[in-house]
Amino acid sequence: MHFADFVSGSFAGACGVAVGYPLDTVKVRIQTQKQFTGVYQCVVETFSKEGVHGFFKGMSLPIATISMTSSVVFGTYRNCLQCLSQARGACCGPNTKLDVFLSGMAGGVAQVSVMSPGDIVKVRLQCQTESRRALTKTPKPKYHGPVHCLLTIVKQEGLMGLYRGALPLMLRDGPSYATYFLTYATICEWFAGGSKKKLDWYVVMLAGGIAGMAGWTIGTPMDVIKARLQMDGARETKKYKGFFHCIAETARVEGTGVFFRSLGINWLRAFPVNMVVFFTYEVLTGFFQAGGEGVDPPQLGLE
Repeated sequence: MHFADFVSGSFAGACGVAVGYPLDTVKVRIQTQKQFTGVYQCVVETFSKEGVHGFFKGMSLPIATISMTSSVVFGTYRNCLQCLSQARGACCGPNTKLDVFLSGMAGGVAQVSVMSPGDIVKVRLQCQTESRRALTKTPKPKYHGPVHCLLTIVKQEGLMGLYRGALPLMLRDGPSYATYFLTYATICEWFAGGSKKKLDWYVVMLAGGIAGMAGWTIGTPMDVIKARLQMDGARETKKYKGFFHCIAETARVEGTGVFFRSLGINWLRAFPVNMVVFFTYEVLTGFFQAGGEGVDPPQLGLE
């Protein structure tokens, strides 16, 4: 059992949230609110009405929960790789690309049970554009903070309300994390040239950034559906009867292009976030394993 990966993944995830949260807020608002027509317009309007604080609404709970979810993702990924290697009777041999893909998918699916409650709170608070400092005639915020939002959802929608959007979240994170880890391992393998030499930090950061962009390319359509299901009924009458109805109605009203409406900002956010995530993860894992300078390339075979 690789315990270091759980700890390293936890810290890496928290660092990634801090770096990417403002752009994540913009992304969620573009996906769920029609008054925002683009990234620039959303940024300007959010800043003018809510100030800098508007970009960080609901961040405290994701910082806490992402530490757990990232721990689950990286820990599950590394231990699945080990199990698949042992299943072939090749404990010390390289993992195949299929091993990496399946282990990444397992990590993405495993973290949903931990991630879903914090994610719906994050989305609800990010889409709450009302300001507490506004005039008395304007609507007041429905939620006063992460804890109040969490309790309100449980009170009004029951415990299952915290898992609204869990299916698209699973369908987003399973394939996207499979792509994410496979891309990272493949790029590292290219730079290592099949040798066992340690990789420079810029290689790790570049590979992490590109891996993040690749993962979000796969995951963005389900991310749009997830956000809409999580917001459905929170501000107005429910529009969607369920997962498939949300997909069909969204495509009918706004066209299929809406499923990739936020892809650009996902890419913009994913590159620096995952540079930081993998840099932190590799540094801490190397420290716990008493490694030297640089990073060991992933042991990925070409079978």
